[in-house]
Amino acid sequence: MLTNIISMSLEQQLIIEKNFTKAFNKESLRQSLSSEDFKMYEKTLKVLEFAKGDVIFEDGEFPKGVYFIEKGTAKLFKSGVYGKDQILRFCKENDLLGYRSLLCGENFQANAEAMTPMKIQFLPSDVFLRLLEVDPKLSYAMLQKIAYELGESANTVTILAQKTVRERLAEILILLEQKLGTDPEGFIKISLTREEIANLIGTATESAIRLISEFKQDKLIAVEGRNFKILNRDKLIKLGHVVI
Repeated sequence: MLTNIISMSLEQQLIIEKNFTKAFNKESLRQSLSSEDFKMYEKTLKVLEFAKGDVIFEDGEFPKGVYFIEKGTAKLFKSGVYGKDQILRFCKENDLLGYRSLLCGENFQANAEAMTPMKIQFLPSDVFLRLLEVDPKLSYAMLQKIAYELGESANTVTILAQKTVRERLAEILILLEQKLGTDPEGFIKISLTREEIANLIGTATESAIRLISEFKQDKLIAVEGRNFKILNRDKLIKLGHVVI
């Protein structure tokens, strides 16, 4: 039953991602846009490459466009008053960055940094807004995407406010696996330092290290350096009281 809950949520996530990528690609736009609008789209679309650790955009920067991830993983984070970073979420292939601030007409409210080598399609603000105006399929796909990500944000608030640190670690690992997928050996497709894990679950680095060690001893996860593999999903789901 617990596995079914996760599978249903993953299926929903994949459907929403598929709908968006189906609407936001060259062939689909070629069919749905006028010749003039499509030429404008083709002319202004740029492909950018980022190395691991490169900044994609910074908190407070004015949004000049949106960033569609063609390849790689990024993290969105905000720096606190004492210089400590708070990770907001991770973004992967087929995710779109920068649209929220653009649609709200405000500066970026977070930093975006490449966690792996990345290939990104950049589309200027005026062109992206024009596409939303003239393409109903893209507009609807964006609404679905916004609604899903709003739900993810609400779930994160619940995790941090109502669950113990142990429960939070269990749920975060499940969510990361669901969001980012696994490599052929079963490890979640992201490398995280112990400090980043602590940041995600809202605790001290020492506490995160101790919990990770306990999870290993309980054979819930396997760890190789900065990489994590879930060994017993059902127990982690039960431990984290995961309902997505």
